Amino acid sequence: MRSIKSTRRHVALAGLSAFALAACGSDNNRNTVTPPPPPPAMASFDVTVTNLTNAQPLSPVAVIAHQDGYSVFTIGMAATTGLENLAEGGDNTMLIVEADADANVLASGSGAAPIGPAGSETVTVDVLESDLPDLRISVSTMLVNTNDGISGLNGVDISGLAEGDAWTGRGIVYDAGTEADTEAAGTIPGPADGGEGFNAARDDSDDRVTMHAGIVTQDDGLATSVLTGQHKFDNPAIMVRIERTD
Repeated sequence: MRSIKSTRRHVALAGLSAFALAACGSDNNRNTVTPPPPPPAMASFDVTVTNLTNAQPLSPVAVIAHQDGYSVFTIGMAATTGLENLAEGGDNTMLIVEADADANVLASGSGAAPIGPAGSETVTVDVLESDLPDLRISVSTMLVNTNDGISGLNGVDISGLAEGDAWTGRGIVYDAGTEADTEAAGTIPGPADGGEGFNAARDDSDDRVTMHAGIVTQDDGLATSVLTGQHKFDNPAIMVRIERTD
């Protein structure tokens, strides 16, 4: 007759064999796990805006990367509410919200602070490499010692920039047509006056974007103007450098 000890020993060996087989099966399952896909390839662009004016601080710039079909403004057409906010008060928040809601917009960014005369700031935007064909960049800012003067570049085609390449251009001054250019006390948000910024109820003088005709200051004989000859500007008002860094 087989002893009880012998029987228990065989049962224990059988259990160890089963455990070893199960462990081998578990290792095989771990080796077949599919790795996650690599992240999509991106392209980065540094957009540097330089203030070329004598005494016109620029509001924080809005930088928008997009494809054909989007435009910050069109000469001869009315400004959007977002552009009116920028042109009258220097606030680019609504302009960027409007842009981000457009299917042709790929990315957007904002400057952190106003840019003083001779100053510069760089804003970086990233897009998918697959979106590089027909890639365009627009830049917008307010000359804050004006009623509704803006500058920028509208839809610069940078689809051909290779990594390390750069494009440089200059922007003139436009009148957003959303406020009369009275230059009166309380109507200009910049340091020359510290007046009210955006006001939807205030006079929409022309209601269309045009080339800016320039300012008329107290030094020119306009006694009600809070501006002086120091605040006059020549075109171009800004320089923009767009560099593909990645």
